[in-house]
Amino acid sequence: MVLKIINATEARPGTNILLEGEPYTIKKIDISKTGKHGHSKARIEAIGIINQQKKILVVPGHERFEVPMVDKRKAQVLSIADKVSIMDLENFETIELDCPEEIKSELKENSNVEYVDVEGKKIIRKEI
Repeated sequence: MVLKIINATEARPGTNILLEGEPYTIKKIDISKTGKHGHSKARIEAIGIINQQKKILVVPGHERFEVPMVDKRKAQVLSIADKVSIMDLENFETIELDCPEEIKSELKENSNVEYVDVEGKKIIRKEI
């Protein structure tokens, strides 16, 4: 679900945007001034929320971006197998998620983790 639509000149570091259907977080943005006959340009450096890939793009200042709904939540790890089973600490919902190996090796049962729900995709971010 898209929260709102913003222009490139309205974006700030920390803003979440959709690029090619994938959610990204803006890490750095440089906005050039308009020329005599031109438009302003925005140079955006962003990192993917799901895949952690870095993307750099230059767009006109009037380019519009969709801002996705990003929900950060806390959960408790119930079990670790092929998938990690977690329980949300607010509504006590049990969820089974795929987890990257580098994060899975750090997890322990009964520990608390932070997970993110972006556009219906749920990803374990880190142990708290």
